[in-house]
Amino acid sequence: MKILTINWEDLKNPQAGGAEVHLQEILKRIARLGHDITLLCSSFPKAKQTEEFDGIRIIRKGSRHNFNLVAPFAFKALLREQKWDIVIEDINKIPFYTPLYHRLPLLVVIPHLFADTVFKEINPILGFYIYLSEKPIPTIYKGFKFMVISESTKEDLVKRGIPKDDIFVIKCGIDQALYHANPQIEKYRTPTVIYLGRLKKYKSIEHLLAGFSLVVDKIPEARLLIVGDGDYKNNLMDFAKKLNLGDRVEFTGFVDREEKVKRLQKSWVAVYPSLKEGWGLTNIEANACGTPVIASNVPGLKDSVVRGKTGLLFEYGNVPELSHCIIKILSDTDYRKNLIQGGLCWAKSFSWDETATKTLELIEDIIKERSRGDHRGPP
Repeated sequence: MKILTINWEDLKNPQAGGAEVHLQEILKRIARLGHDITLLCSSFPKAKQTEEFDGIRIIRKGSRHNFNLVAPFAFKALLREQKWDIVIEDINKIPFYTPLYHRLPLLVVIPHLFADTVFKEINPILGFYIYLSEKPIPTIYKGFKFMVISESTKEDLVKRGIPKDDIFVIKCGIDQALYHANPQIEKYRTPTVIYLGRLKKYKSIEHLLAGFSLVVDKIPEARLLIVGDGDYKNNLMDFAKKLNLGDRVEFTGFVDREEKVKRLQKSWVAVYPSLKEGWGLTNIEANACGTPVIASNVPGLKDSVVRGKTGLLFEYGNVPELSHCIIKILSDTDYRKNLIQGGLCWAKSFSWDETATKTLELIEDIIKERSRGDHRGPP
């Protein structure tokens, strides 16, 4: 098959996140089977305009600030380049409305939509633009198949008017060879909490800092690791100073994958207090490394935590409840060990190979449906 894919960014982009990991892990496995895959995405400083990565031809145009403007022209140029079997549109920033430019079979991939949570992250004008851009999705993509990564996102799309029979939940995998418990690596001697991910405003890491300031009143020796980088880092560091957390909090900045895994393996509990996610990939990765998790009870994150078995959930923004959850896991050894075992079992059920296989089956079904004339989208 010849597959044309469009996404806002590719995995090599410094701004790449979980959505890019998800798409790359799937596409590279499909490419290994001999399928021809091209990914159109935005460029970034010092990036090659065209390159092959993991068997995928990547074409970069514009920048993350104007890709929505240049994408239609670049997309239509690629449509004229050769005969494609299917288009995959990954909507994880704003939609590209590709059905307006082609009449090929289409799979729409949606990690999650922002809705009004977008105003938590960016300025009101741009937020309003993104908010409005999501409104026509049920109309423009009517009759096409949607692939989502959680039941929460499926429920969101159904509420927006997309038929539930057109939405397929295919959960993320993890790299089992990379993320695993290592009996030779001991936990930190002092009770250690970790947040690992991008430092963005909507991740609500300030709730974790505030909650941790209550934790140290009960467990003075506790420490917090903030692992990752992002444009909200300075704000968080200033907030930590205001809370007088001192050297109890360490901002590590960016770390490579091996160091990331080691930090997860050594920590006592991982916390993810975000406002909304498509899924909680980092929750599963932490569980696979033998670390229980605490996450806000919001769409996406709540799908990736089995409450009381792999970790705990707290009401978003409820700092006292978050601190109570942290104290419970840090102070109760038997309870923590039970969560560790539950998390290890839970994480074993997630495989990128299985995710890619199910995605390929869905792609083939969409193409077969079109060939039979059963397709309900544009002819």
